[in-house]
Amino acid sequence: MYYLLMKNFRQQLKSGKPLIGTMVTLPTAATAEILADIGFDWLFLDAEHSSLSYNDIQCILQAVGDKVSCVVRLSSAEEVPIKKVLDLGAVGIIAPQVNTVEQAKDVVRFSRYSPDGTRGVGLGRAHGYGMQFEDYMKKANDNVAVIVQAEHIQAVECIESIVKVKGIDGIMLGPYDLSASLGKMGKIRDEEVTNAMDRVFKACKSSKLSIGYFGVSTTAVEPYLKKGYNLILAGVDTLHLGNAAKDLFNELKAISKD
Repeated sequence: MYYLLMKNFRQQLKSGKPLIGTMVTLPTAATAEILADIGFDWLFLDAEHSSLSYNDIQCILQAVGDKVSCVVRLSSAEEVPIKKVLDLGAVGIIAPQVNTVEQAKDVVRFSRYSPDGTRGVGLGRAHGYGMQFEDYMKKANDNVAVIVQAEHIQAVECIESIVKVKGIDGIMLGPYDLSASLGKMGKIRDEEVTNAMDRVFKACKSSKLSIGYFGVSTTAVEPYLKKGYNLILAGVDTLHLGNAAKDLFNELKAISKD
C-alpha cells in the first residue's frame, strides 16, 4: 500500500487535480494521526520552521501509515536532508529557497538514484528496513515527488527556466518570504508581489506543473483555489487546536453570563 500511495501522489500532482492539505508542525504522532483521519489529500510536514526532528518525522509517518500522503518540507535544499527524509518514507519533498536553475537541478539529482541522479543508497524505513530494498529501488525514481519553493524574487526572475527542469513536479509559492525579498514584508496584496506571483503561476501553467499556495484559513486560500492553484495547503495544526479551543471557551463563557 505504501508504494501505491507514493505513486498516487505524484500521479495526482501530474493530473492537476486539486489536492487539499494541511500543515503539521507539532512533534506528536497523534496530532498527525488525527489529521490523517479527517480526509485531507495530503499532509505537509514542516521540518524547516518547526521543531520536527528526523525521529519525529519517522514517528509521524509510522502513525499515519497509508492513510494519506505525507510530504516533508526540508530544513534546507541540500543532499543530506533530502536523502534522510526520503529514506524515512516520505512520498515527496518540498525544497525551500530554490532560487536558481542549478539549485533546482541539484534537488532533483539528490532525489533520484543512479543513473537519473546521485541519491545515496541506504537501508531505511522506505526500503522496509532492507526487506523490500529491490522493490523500492525499482520504483522510487518514478514515484517520489519533487516540489520546490519559489519564495524569493531571484526565483521569480528565472522561474521560466526552473519549471523546465526535468524531474520537478510542482512549485510551492512562499508569498511572505517573496514579499520580504521585495522589501514589502507581509504585503502579499501589493501589486509588485501579486505580479511576481502571477508570473510564477503562468510559468507553471505553461509547463503543466502543479502550483501550490499556503493560507491559514479557507478565506485565505479560496481565491487561489478558484484561480487554478491545485496544491492547496490550508491551516496549521497549532491553529486548528488553538482556534477550536478558543471558540469552545468563548461559547461557554457566553453561556455562563446568561
